[in-house]
Amino acid sequence: MQAEVSEVMRRSLRRDGAPPLPRAQGYRIWEVAMGTDCLHSVMAGLVPAIHAFPRGTKNVDARDKPGHDDLCKIQVRLPCPRAGEGWGEDLSARENPQEERALSRIASVDAMRPPPQAGEVKTSRGQMSRMLGTALLAAFALTTAPAHAFIAYVSNEKSNTVSVIDTESWTVTKTIKVGQRPRGIDFTRDGKFVLVAVGDDDTIQVIDAKTQSVVDSLPSGPDPELFAQDAAGKILYVANENDNTVTVIDLDKRARLGDIQVGVEPEGMTISPDGKTLINTSETTNMAHFIDTASRQIVANVLVDARPRFAEFKHDSSEVWVSSEIGGTVSIIDPRKHEVIGKVTFEIPGLRKEAIQPVGIGMTKDDKTAFIALGPANRIAVVDVASRKVTKYLLVGQRVWHVAFTPDEKYLLTTNGVSNDVSVIDVAAQKVIKTIQVGELPWGVTIAP
Repeated sequence: MQAEVSEVMRRSLRRDGAPPLPRAQGYRIWEVAMGTDCLHSVMAGLVPAIHAFPRGTKNVDARDKPGHDDLCKIQVRLPCPRAGEGWGEDLSARENPQEERALSRIASVDAMRPPPQAGEVKTSRGQMSRMLGTALLAAFALTTAPAHAFIAYVSNEKSNTVSVIDTESWTVTKTIKVGQRPRGIDFTRDGKFVLVAVGDDDTIQVIDAKTQSVVDSLPSGPDPELFAQDAAGKILYVANENDNTVTVIDLDKRARLGDIQVGVEPEGMTISPDGKTLINTSETTNMAHFIDTASRQIVANVLVDARPRFAEFKHDSSEVWVSSEIGGTVSIIDPRKHEVIGKVTFEIPGLRKEAIQPVGIGMTKDDKTAFIALGPANRIAVVDVASRKVTKYLLVGQRVWHVAFTPDEKYLLTTNGVSNDVSVIDVAAQKVIKTIQVGELPWGVTIAP
């Protein structure tokens, strides 16, 4: 959380004209700006006489520092020094010439109190100064501690690289050279490795998340595109576009366990939250294949609209959403009945229907909102899951393909293939706040768990 010290109050009247806080006898008031969510934790236990009072907010440009619009001014009330114990080395008679320094802004008008009574412990001037300095330094330290930064990995299909993005600075911190035509990408469940499907090399490469370098590869069929892991992170299921199979891989042994025959040009892959059902979509067959993970057999085939590219389970397992790129729809399937029970359709003024091609889908953990990438329409559709209606369209980069949430769901990252960049969406505000240049033809994106 970023923090800043506001102009220090050296008098009981506010300089901005607002009414002063009520003064208690023997106290002085200082004003500090810090994050609103830090007030209780900062103030508790520092000095018993400190009290916090929220004041007006300070806005920060979200495009430069997203997530820091919640600074507020507070006033802290501390006991005045006793007789002869000045805090400011006679600062009461002059203005401090170094007001830019946070601690040098701490000043007060020396206040006189009756001398201590017999048996009363007198606090020395140095002790009082250290008390005040320690309290405010602790407050500043807590509020300036940086928020946890997540790391995103983006596969660049044409440049044969993976871009590493720091989500605190929103910058590319490293570019990793990988095999030919990287597309599907995901972290292992333990967060230690990043798996990337390199289609033209017919393999899944393994990137060590600590060293950010390729350390191994996994066997797959020809032209792997997307894949899914079981909940335990032990088994990997890979869609091989060129031989109409799903390859099953043991991640611990890094060995191929077998293949499951599916439709023509398999791509989309997802697994149910309970791990019992695997969904594969085949682009040419126009089907969603339901596969029992125990027997590794297809138990149902559900016909959807043309060229299904992606599948996503609701977190409560009640529905599967399948995007159809050419059909221009998202089919909603009941996974128990294996039936299409509804569809999401899209209409954007000024765009031909053929230009609206849904691909990647991201759904919030509460299953209330879905974000759907619309390909060459250059937009993300925000969909109310309950009504299955689009509530908003967000303009992003060109040919938006796939999406991924940060683990806290504050942000959604989108890969924009033609403009070679990544858009950052503030999920709560539902607006684009940043664009990050990456490699050529960014395709997939994953973020450290």
